[in-house]
Amino acid sequence: MSQSPFTTSKRGLIQVKPQTPKALLAPLNSSHDNSISLLPNELSRLLDQSQRQLSHNNSSAFYDHFNLTVGDGMTVSERSIVDDAHHMHSVKEKTNLLFPQFLEVLQARTNDSEVFDTIQDLIQTCAGVADELHKERQMTPATVSGQRDNGLWLEQEMKTWKLLYALYKDRILVQAENGGMDCDMPPLGGSEKEVIAQLYACNSTLREYQLMVDWLESCYNRIDAQPHVGHVTSHAVGWENTLFQLQNRRDVAFGTGAEIVKSLDPDAPVRERRPLHALDEEDNLRLSSCIFKEIRQGRIDEAMTLCKYSGQTWRAAILEGWRLHEDPNYETQLNTREKYPIEGNPRRDVWKKCAWLMADSKKFDEYTRAIAGAFCGHLDSMKALLNGSWEDLLWAYLKVQIDIRVESEIRACCIKAYHPLPDGYWNAKMSLEQIFEELSVHKDAAVRDYASSKIGTIQKYLILDNIGELLQHMRRWIEESSSNIESKKLSPHLLRFLTHIVLFMRQIGRVDKEDTADRIVGAYVEALIEMGDAQLIAFYTAALPAKMQIYLYSKFLETVTATNTRSAALTEAINAGLDVENITRHTVEAIRQRMPSEGDEAPISREELQVGQISAFDQRKICALEWLTFLPTQRGDLLWQANAMIRRFLGENKSECVRTVHKMIPNDSISQIISVFGSKDNLPCREDFSDWSRLLHNKPKEPHLLTTGANFTERIALEHKEQVYRAEFKRWEGNLDEQTKLTRDALFNILLFPEKGWLIDPDTPKDPVNISQLDWENRQIQLDKLRSICIPEVVLLLHKVLHVSGDYQSCVKLSDEISSEGRQLYKVYTKHKLAELLSKLAESSLELLNKKLDPWGYATTL
Repeated sequence: MSQSPFTTSKRGLIQVKPQTPKALLAPLNSSHDNSISLLPNELSRLLDQSQRQLSHNNSSAFYDHFNLTVGDGMTVSERSIVDDAHHMHSVKEKTNLLFPQFLEVLQARTNDSEVFDTIQDLIQTCAGVADELHKERQMTPATVSGQRDNGLWLEQEMKTWKLLYALYKDRILVQAENGGMDCDMPPLGGSEKEVIAQLYACNSTLREYQLMVDWLESCYNRIDAQPHVGHVTSHAVGWENTLFQLQNRRDVAFGTGAEIVKSLDPDAPVRERRPLHALDEEDNLRLSSCIFKEIRQGRIDEAMTLCKYSGQTWRAAILEGWRLHEDPNYETQLNTREKYPIEGNPRRDVWKKCAWLMADSKKFDEYTRAIAGAFCGHLDSMKALLNGSWEDLLWAYLKVQIDIRVESEIRACCIKAYHPLPDGYWNAKMSLEQIFEELSVHKDAAVRDYASSKIGTIQKYLILDNIGELLQHMRRWIEESSSNIESKKLSPHLLRFLTHIVLFMRQIGRVDKEDTADRIVGAYVEALIEMGDAQLIAFYTAALPAKMQIYLYSKFLETVTATNTRSAALTEAINAGLDVENITRHTVEAIRQRMPSEGDEAPISREELQVGQISAFDQRKICALEWLTFLPTQRGDLLWQANAMIRRFLGENKSECVRTVHKMIPNDSISQIISVFGSKDNLPCREDFSDWSRLLHNKPKEPHLLTTGANFTERIALEHKEQVYRAEFKRWEGNLDEQTKLTRDALFNILLFPEKGWLIDPDTPKDPVNISQLDWENRQIQLDKLRSICIPEVVLLLHKVLHVSGDYQSCVKLSDEISSEGRQLYKVYTKHKLAELLSKLAESSLELLNKKLDPWGYATTL
């Protein structure tokens, strides 16, 4: 320590002589060494003039600099605007890395048993970006607007992932493993520590409460929680100013004018109803604040160290009183002479009652009361201090609930007479639903706002394990933002967060309504479409049902125009397992059938177009045909769409468009189609049967059974796969039934065509006008040939649909339609085709006989 006659003390520049422990223990004999004790307001008056002068100098320098120009010719204000824009762009680039990084995490963790490893990876990913944002804030001038709020949403997301990981790891793994434990009978006569250890092992509710407390303590804002005691105190003597004034009362030149305590025991201020020295009062309040903040973080040992560092060892001893008692010497072997130390407080009940009285007393400051209340379950003392934060209040509520349940178990299972606690202690027991209800109507607006916010709602329902209600809230947010123009659109990062929660809940089998989950994932895909990353869009689209896959990915494909980008988009779709053929077909049809709207460019009339010119609207339709040229199997679709487009353009007299459409068709299209189907004779008709056949052969695969000796994680993964399989199989059955009805009706419509039948002209004059007799006869021959080729095939396809769906009676009834004299369909059959049909009908009759029915499907009578 410096030996200068004037030193800087913890309160400013007014301290005549440095104080050592030796000087504090004995009165000062020198008549010239007189210390001056000042109240904080007295000290501020002395320093006020110098502070104002310093502030004036700084302000002048600032305003002088504000009007200067920097090296690039820009003023400081202009440079500030540029720095602000650059900062926001840099932040956006860093946060947008979360989209591909989350995708990489999901792609790297494909095993269901790694679901919690996936959550840890997501937390690490968020932490990495949060660190980058923190570095950005450190390097960014404080004048940049909004820099403090840049990473707040990311920190809240990261906190929520940690909460989800802690709770659901216990719910899925720990509770499942403990499902077979017999925890109904608590151990009687055990020590307090043993009883509570058993309680935590068996009581999942209490364990979840503790997990939430641990989570809230780990998430506490440590920036504002750093101890400040060391900045002003560096000694091992408590209340040094009071001690000094009591020891040197005669030598003090100027007093404070206020009576202080006469003695220095810890209870003196309360007993004598007199304060400490003003500086010690401020020190005491600061120390209490730091101790409580350490306790709020769960750092009890650090709080005790802080007490000892400040010379208040009695406060450190008080913080030991809550510990559970256990004497290990009762369980040692008889021949063991070594004595083990006793753990905890054997008079914990007395200490707890005293702590309750302290927390309930108005004689102590709010921090001291809250410290005592945190260890004795006194809710009001903590609420009085933590009334501005949802997280802090939830921590206080949960601490009380844990304390009550622990105390109840100890008094019920330990053979010992305990001092009774006040009724107010036991009346504070609440459920989680009651806690959240109180937080939602709290008097503080910040608490109410957080409780009703999206992040607060997510955390609430994760804690309550009410995933169905959580998904409903998520869907409501999405629908409100999309339907209401005045509502703020949900950010892509929030949709990313919601989507990955949904995917996690699906993976562990907690999603009840798949349509709600699909709506949330679909909203995220729509946000990704605006970003234009094909890999992200394809991956998350694959998590949706087939119809939504086709709709959303085709919506994305409509925005892609360059050939190489289109090829890459289809490659990503194939890698993700999407139905590329249906998606591209839907894309082309949607563009081809679209009519000009207000959002499109006004169509140019034919009078305004130059010779050989095509409007942008028509050019977009023509270029859409390119989607059907990438896969050889889609050349048939290409011809179909091109022909439909040509017919439309011919009707509109747009010959240049017709020529351009023809150029879009590759020269090898016909050979590609023939190579796909083997020969010209195997070319199929275009009908709905292909959709039914594809759906029939895409039946969900049943998961493989586990081998003997499978571990618990593998069994859990298998159970989840079986749940997913049952849900997919039920969905597949419903889709197949629906498609079967559509296909059956479409095929029956051909057989039951109105008038005389399909491809038969209604009654016409014998000699049609403007048609030569030869052309008319040739037309009739062609129609008859088509009927003889197509109708037998249609009947066989219809029989297959009915037979596979189990409607054998309808299969047999097909013979009535064929033999009916109304349409005389039997006349189009050759002997070979008729024999093939009879063979199929015989198979259906055999199935009816196997079901104890007659060959026509009616019940037999004996």
